[in-house]
Amino acid sequence: MATLDPEAMISRFHERALAVKQRPLPPVAGDERQQFINQAKTDYQDYAIIGDAKATIEEGVLTLRIDLRPPDQRG
Repeated sequence: MATLDPEAMISRFHERALAVKQRPLPPVAGDERQQFINQAKTDYQDYAIIGDAKATIEEGVLTLRIDLRPPDQRG
């Protein structure tokens, strides 16, 4: 079994967030277009949150620490 590299995993999520931001809209209109936009926003948020995490593995447990405070309020 391969060893998990949490920093590499975090990096991949960061890259996915950027890819979602840069992906073009498909040629759809109306409700389908709005659904695509809404899904892209959700995907970006999820990937960006994980992409900003600090990961640790302790006793076989992966822990992601995510500071949700605004940047000016972080310690």
